[in-house]
Amino acid sequence: QVQLVESGGGLVQAGDSLRLSCAASARIFSSYIMAWFRQAPGKEREFVGAISWRDSTTDYANSVKGRFTISRDNAKNTVYLQMNSLKPEDTAVYYCAATPPASTFSPRPRLYDFWGQGTQVTVSS
Repeated sequence: QVQLVESGGGLVQAGDSLRLSCAASARIFSSYIMAWFRQAPGKEREFVGAISWRDSTTDYANSVKGRFTISRDNAKNTVYLQMNSLKPEDTAVYYCAATPPASTFSPRPRLYDFWGQGTQVTVSS
């Protein structure tokens, strides 16, 4: 069974850092693109960033570029989202997602086949 399990969310203050983890089934991790999305109350799910399986190429939404970093540890079948200089507007439920290999990263949630349960990140001002 395919599974994605996020962890690491919590309550932090503006300017703090937080690292999210997503543990994936080996079958997904070995070939799929792994991505992070977030969804704030009353808003649509938003692409945060993604990382390729082949060479760990990454892409980020403009809103997080320079502050967030995605990485992966193949030995642990885990992808990470390091979030620095957090802002109150980063408050959301963060989801890990996976999609088959492609030539480009897609920001469209419906193109991702597998999703984690989400982890809450709250940034206070």
